[in-house]
Amino acid sequence: MRLSSAVLAAARLPPGYRHGTWPPDTAAAQRRNPPGQRRRRVVVEPIASEDWKVFPGGHGECPPPTVQVLSGKDAGKQAMVTQVVRARNWVVVEGLNTHYRYIQIALVDPEDRKPTEVQWRYTEEGERVRVSLRSGRIIPVPLQQRRDGIVPEQWIDGPKDTSVEDAMQKTYVPSLRTFEEEIMDAMDIVETRRAKKSYWY
Repeated sequence: MRLSSAVLAAARLPPGYRHGTWPPDTAAAQRRNPPGQRRRRVVVEPIASEDWKVFPGGHGECPPPTVQVLSGKDAGKQAMVTQVVRARNWVVVEGLNTHYRYIQIALVDPEDRKPTEVQWRYTEEGERVRVSLRSGRIIPVPLQQRRDGIVPEQWIDGPKDTSVEDAMQKTYVPSLRTFEEEIMDAMDIVETRRAKKSYWY
């Protein structure tokens, strides 16, 4: 699989880089973060990766998740999540999040289309899922796109990709013989001579 320049750019972001709604390797992000310019640091309350509950979606057959705006002039309106910027705790919703002051949102329960609090729980099979605290319904996490633009669940192997079956196939059987002894056995070479004992002192 390919490794895009976005992964390489994200791995070596300059100190003081301010994240926006553009990927770090785009021209728009580079114009807003010119080299040598010091920008005011934005203090953001950190949220652990395992505690994130809102994800972008819309890849393939899975539609983007729906959220409801809780504050601002668009309070009460529902829209699809198009982008999540974890470095700034931003959620961009379609058609509503035109200014960054709308930061309070809640996921919409598909049971009754009303905002709800969600919690991470585990099913009997051990799968970690989002559950609505009001209705108890599982809210599935949409398919996630990697930084190189690939959705792993929708990836189709090409002619030069190694399949999982081929990668897991056991093709080497280890033995206690040396490499030279294995070559001699493969070529039917019989060696009767034995090396003398050697000492390191």
